[in-house]
Amino acid sequence: MFDLIITNGEVHDGNGGPARRVDVAVNGDRIAAVGELAGAEARTSIDATGRIVCPGFIDVHSHSDTFILIEPTAPSKIFQGVTTEVVGNCGASTAPRQGAYKMPTDWREKKYPGTWSSVAEYRALLAQVQPALNIALLIGHNSLRAGIIGYDARAATADEIRAMAALLARALDEGGAGLSTGLIYTPGLYSTPEEVQALAAVAARHGKIYTSHMRSEGDQLLEALDETLAIGRATGIRVQVSHLKTAGRRNWKKIDAALEKLRAAQAAGVRVAADRYPYTASCTDLDVILPDWAAGGGREAVLARLRDPATRKKLRDELVNDTDWATIMVGSISRPELAQFRGQRLPELAAALGLEPVDAALHLLDVDELRPSAIFFGMCEENLWRIFAEPWVMVGSDASIRALTGPLAVDFPHPRAFGTFPRLLRAALDGRTVPLPEMIRKMTSLAADQFQLKDRGRLAPGAFADVVVFDPQAIRDLATFAEPRQYAEGIAHVIVNGRPVLRDGAFTDIRSGCFLG
Repeated sequence: MFDLIITNGEVHDGNGGPARRVDVAVNGDRIAAVGELAGAEARTSIDATGRIVCPGFIDVHSHSDTFILIEPTAPSKIFQGVTTEVVGNCGASTAPRQGAYKMPTDWREKKYPGTWSSVAEYRALLAQVQPALNIALLIGHNSLRAGIIGYDARAATADEIRAMAALLARALDEGGAGLSTGLIYTPGLYSTPEEVQALAAVAARHGKIYTSHMRSEGDQLLEALDETLAIGRATGIRVQVSHLKTAGRRNWKKIDAALEKLRAAQAAGVRVAADRYPYTASCTDLDVILPDWAAGGGREAVLARLRDPATRKKLRDELVNDTDWATIMVGSISRPELAQFRGQRLPELAAALGLEPVDAALHLLDVDELRPSAIFFGMCEENLWRIFAEPWVMVGSDASIRALTGPLAVDFPHPRAFGTFPRLLRAALDGRTVPLPEMIRKMTSLAADQFQLKDRGRLAPGAFADVVVFDPQAIRDLATFAEPRQYAEGIAHVIVNGRPVLRDGAFTDIRSGCFLG
């Protein structure tokens, strides 16, 4: 007798081939059988008539490191069919925490069910809260650098690089999935390529991956790709280009050269792939508009520069003609009196304040103490679909878990937090991108192989039973830039490690995820 059997569905096994009308049986946390199982007995059964059955989706680019501790049901991801998140991206990981390292503001200002410093302590706390989905943790370069050097705007010494390497090795030994960089953020933007390569070499020796939010995704995109690929060539490590894009209208034409660089590197033996989300706007902290010279030293140092009249004028003069303010929408703001401006483009906000857009941006950063986030509209729809057409591009939301109630319901997120995976499934079903079997492969086996998530990403006997059942007629995203907090529709059942977390579109009382490491 099986513990669970799913019958009458159109089964996509995750390998990219056509669907089959077969049954999927589960015992414990593993798939026991896939095939014609008529007459088989099971303690629990799911009738998937008219629905698609596939492996659980893997979000390879997430920032839910700490939010999963607050909201372990992970509703915004479970309603998308996500059963595994790779967190710790863009150089910012929740562990290890030591020295001067401070977590990003949106993490730091939340209350948690316990404390942690090391990866081992984090994974113990994660087990205590019992997450609904699986978590793999990358180790952030910015976390390592801040822990050893702080936020100084300078290159690391040889001794400091050795100390970072030792800290990284310990974190990987404790279960870290690889190394991530965020080379547009402090303090990582002050690193040399040699520093990054030395750390990537440590991850390579551990058989792990290197993921990078590169130094540029726009004006210096091709140079940034060269640096990233050089690390892969020098160390032999698997390389993941995070949220591959051509940002800024003047850079859209670089798509051919960028894709050719990546294809040529693959042909030469570099193990490189990429991820992407299905939107033409990005989202990050508003303070990324500041030039490098103004971003170092930590929050107090940056605020001091903003509040010094002479420095403020210098900043204004640099930014005023070098930024397309109409492409920037204000996202989350902490101060209640400023909440009315969430979801407004900067020119609208500036008009309401009686300021020029550059002054409005600096005002927000000043009075809300660098907390505002922003949504940047600067990508090309055609290029987006060209990127997804590449067989080595997988799916990453670039978003943390959110909810409709509680502490994760107070900010103004990018709609990708609620809609990434159903949006792509709908596009595939409607013929606007790669066919559905290939899109499912991108969300499952391709991701599992690249991140070495053993026995995940496929429906096959012996694999972990992470399974999604969805309605191809109903699947769609509802989140918009104006109203981002809307759960997707069409996901009927989500099974994580053999146990139903979502049943008939409603949460069960089960949370069966775990730390992968």
